[in-house]
Amino acid sequence: MASRASSALLRRGLVTAIAAVGFAALGVPAALGDDTHGGGSNGGSNGGVEYVNMGDSFSAASGVLPPAPGAPPQCLQSARNWGHVLADRWDYELTDVSCGGADTGDYTAPQYPGVPPQVEALSDETDVVTMTIGGNDNGVFAETIQACGTAAATTGGTGNPCEQQNGDRFTETIEDDTYPSLVEALETVKSAAPNARIAIAGYLQILPPEQGCYPIMPVATGDVPYLNDIQATLNDAVRRAAEAAGVTYVDVTAVSQGHDACQPIGTRWIEPAAGGTNPVVVHPNALGARAMADRAAALD
Repeated sequence: MASRASSALLRRGLVTAIAAVGFAALGVPAALGDDTHGGGSNGGSNGGVEYVNMGDSFSAASGVLPPAPGAPPQCLQSARNWGHVLADRWDYELTDVSCGGADTGDYTAPQYPGVPPQVEALSDETDVVTMTIGGNDNGVFAETIQACGTAAATTGGTGNPCEQQNGDRFTETIEDDTYPSLVEALETVKSAAPNARIAIAGYLQILPPEQGCYPIMPVATGDVPYLNDIQATLNDAVRRAAEAAGVTYVDVTAVSQGHDACQPIGTRWIEPAAGGTNPVVVHPNALGARAMADRAAALD
């Protein structure tokens, strides 16, 4: 297995490369300005409720313009991510430390120079925490996309070359490594914010149930169920970790069916690898970020 350092370089390199194409539950308002924790924040008026949004690029809505003022540019944090949507809706006081490419290790260690560990934004005064995390652990997201894209190109999008080449290695990594890391990360968050309501969301559905859209999404037809199984395994690991840690799980699987990256503009919540409207591909667009916020709000 790759070391944490090499996995980090892989996933951050992928995010940076994708971004170069064009990007130079619960409640909270648009974050502006405060760099204390390496993220944006703004003062809400709803009783001084302290809200922290943390996690990875799905939480940051990396690629959705405009970028969040005051956020580290390398984090590709959007002013329209689900934390900001919730903040605007409920007028809480938001600190947003979400950062593209983050994994659970970045909760307790600096992700980049000048970007502190995300848990440093938490305290016993924190009231609400939201996040997505886990997809970047052990390079699973980046490696799956890269491996299956490369495999699909060798067959012109037919067959299931990615499954044949990789078998169960991605799901085994999620079960053996990602799941315990998620539990540990959530316990760390609970310890750092002992009075907060904490919610972790799963990942929006990336592909349709069976028929893909090669080459818009570079996944061979027979590998679509394979990738869906990997994503289902990841989301289930997030769900089980939330249950083990005693925090809220925001299930977005059912609500995102029919809004995958193969759908047309206005319907899809995930931008495709080709022909999309956002510079960071295979990630939520503004509709997806809002849908995540709506799902979290429905649990309140």
